[in-house]
Amino acid sequence: MEDRDIMEKELLVIKGACDLYQHGAIESSTANVHEAFKCALNETLNIQNKLYNLMAERGWYKMEMAPQPQIDTAKQKYSNY
Repeated sequence: MEDRDIMEKELLVIKGACDLYQHGAIESSTANVHEAFKCALNETLNIQNKLYNLMAERGWYKMEMAPQPQIDTAKQKYSNY
């Protein structure tokens, strides 16, 4: 398995952990439990960001620029909220 494959799989795992921690925080019944999930979520988001940045530096995770008309359409769609 190549480094890129490993990092892609790790990124998926980290994203899944973020999802679980977010739901844990939302559904927690006490302040202490909520805070524990929130801290875990923040730590995991930091790991995800570092991993994403490392992959982007290596050219393994490329962002595509959205065309300006698509951006304008999204702005109009969500400006009413």
